[in-house]
Amino acid sequence: MADSAQPAPTAASTDPQALGVMQGVPPPAERTVRVSDTTSWRFPNTRWSFSHQRELGASAAIRRGPAPVAALPYALRDDLDAVAFTTQDGHAMTWGQAVDETFTDGLVVLHRGQVVYETYRGALQAHIPHLAMSVTKSIAGLLAAILVDEGALDPAALIPAYLPELAGTAFADATLRHVMDMTTGVRYREDYVDPDAEVRFYGVAAGFSPPPKGYAGPTTIFDFLKTLKKQGEHGEAFAYKTCNTEVLGWIVQRVAGKPFAELVSERIWQKIGAEEDGYVMVDSTGFALCGAGLNVTTRDLARFGEMLRLGGRCNGRQVVPEAVVADIAAGARTEDFAKAGYVTLPGWSYRNQWWVSHNRFGAYTARGIHGQVCYVAPGAEMVVARFASHPTAANGNGPLDRISIPSYEALAEHLLRG
Repeated sequence: MADSAQPAPTAASTDPQALGVMQGVPPPAERTVRVSDTTSWRFPNTRWSFSHQRELGASAAIRRGPAPVAALPYALRDDLDAVAFTTQDGHAMTWGQAVDETFTDGLVVLHRGQVVYETYRGALQAHIPHLAMSVTKSIAGLLAAILVDEGALDPAALIPAYLPELAGTAFADATLRHVMDMTTGVRYREDYVDPDAEVRFYGVAAGFSPPPKGYAGPTTIFDFLKTLKKQGEHGEAFAYKTCNTEVLGWIVQRVAGKPFAELVSERIWQKIGAEEDGYVMVDSTGFALCGAGLNVTTRDLARFGEMLRLGGRCNGRQVVPEAVVADIAAGARTEDFAKAGYVTLPGWSYRNQWWVSHNRFGAYTARGIHGQVCYVAPGAEMVVARFASHPTAANGNGPLDRISIPSYEALAEHLLRG
């Protein structure tokens, strides 16, 4: 009997341009993508929608401002696609194969500040911002760490000191540090396939997805956070929960007196010589989705990573205090992180909303589901900025990490050898 199993999807077979997704005026019904019917979150439609979020929902602009664009010198290399490595599953692979296997939409690699590799696939182009997912968290964490360094925030303060609205909730006896490092004991399941997980209702409150039939729950981020209850004690273990970042973003905006988009623009984007405006998705009240809503170009994400690699400096000015960058790079308690059970990330930790490898390159990274990455490796003088639309959501303990982590390390080794 002939095998009737469908072949596994590939980057080539799911290319949105080839499939005609959202092409035509108007596009045919079967090729139309919407938030209201969840087609914007169905693979392979995501290969288009992740590069077109502002057409699908409300957003706030992150202005690049009037400063000149910071030049990215080009020294493209033709030897990188052949760099060989072994995946965490024991399979032989090359860098070029990994780019395909991770369903890459855009990728820029910097070495010593020069672009040595750049590619765009599917619906993404160099000037188009892509949804960064939880890379957003790392920018929110960076803003919070800057305010701590300036004395505007106290890591030991309890959350209600800044947000009295959360007294009586899961965050009532949590400190700012617990939230920044995601060691709160809050009941919140970050399970993207469980229809009853709290992350699903976060998505409804955020406006990422429509409410299910008969839904009577919160429809804003503010109201969603007030519903959360404790599960365990704070400070005992790392557990990845987007709700922590939304609390942190709320605090940062309240203390700074400005919305998230303005803060990112003024504190970071205008200072790194960004090439394009970015934007951040907002809920029905205009509140930024600080845990998942950032959209920027691949090159500008690389510029951001390069600023951090240089200790917070860019174009001769200190954009981020050097002490803040050093605190992130030093990481946190690996024993707390280990309790989360990420078998693909042995020896890692989490600090200020950044994932810290403690590897020989001193690498730390901002990460988002479906393959979004800003990987900073000071010891290799390398930055990797990648946007992707992999059909699997989670990075950790899945195919993305099993390929990506060893591929970055192999590339770093290769670049260091010249």
